[in-house]
Amino acid sequence: MKTKIYWTNEQNKTYVNPGLKILVYRAVRTALKCEGFTADTIISVTFTDNEGIRESNRQYRGIDAPTDVLSFPMYDFKAGDEPGEGEPADLGDIVLSLEKAWQQSKEYGHSYKREVAFLVVHSVLHLLGYDHMEPDDEEEMRARQRIIMDKLGIER
Repeated sequence: MKTKIYWTNEQNKTYVNPGLKILVYRAVRTALKCEGFTADTIISVTFTDNEGIRESNRQYRGIDAPTDVLSFPMYDFKAGDEPGEGEPADLGDIVLSLEKAWQQSKEYGHSYKREVAFLVVHSVLHLLGYDHMEPDDEEEMRARQRIIMDKLGIER
């Protein structure tokens, strides 16, 4: 399984060092492996700040407020939509507010590294068709997130 990530940095509040990109890459790969997704994969990751994600949240979800991460899946796996056989699966886009991740890491009392990894794992699960709108779905998604974060070996 090959994983290609297209990177975009649309913010200047947080330095995007190679270690951050490696962390995101590891989180993506671990989530895909834990979910049994073995196709070659393409994902777009955009780093933004609170204002940038607020604008995307307003534009695409009608919510005029910043959030931590947005996911834009290319496939509706629940409806049977899947990538073509032998083709790389362009799973979609992840838009991550590094500013919000930093704030939440302080609020929740854990590391910035852990917060970024968690948000990426959460987003990859959305790209794979998971949702948390219903209580049963939310619990299933939380359970998957715990398994993947444990596999990543990042402290809680």
